Amino acid sequence: MQGGLTVSVHTQGTSSIVTVAGEIDVDSAAAVRDRLFECVERGSVRLVIDCSELDFCDSTGLNAFLAARLRAQAAGGAVHLVGVQPAVARVFEITGAVQGFTFHETLAEAVGE
Repeated sequence: MQGGLTVSVHTQGTSSIVTVAGEIDVDSAAAVRDRLFECVERGSVRLVIDCSELDFCDSTGLNAFLAARLRAQAAGGAVHLVGVQPAVARVFEITGAVQGFTFHETLAEAVGE
């Protein structure tokens, strides 16, 4: 746990599922980015980020997601976001970052593709 954030990772099929809960800010964004990069480095290029318990994400958190997306895409993969709450979705919307990610309502939907 980094400040008010927990990050857990598990594998389901060909996906790495990264669950983030709490708040991603300047103090915790690097930890999130590093965990996502680790998934790609281990060969899991399909990242599913479960944001259903993510209460807050500032621009540094958004940058962590964007960096992970670039790393996954360079390896032939993608980043899928699940259960993004309205306050967090707003950060993606006002920055135009929504176009770089695939959004899903449920984890089952994201993994089932």
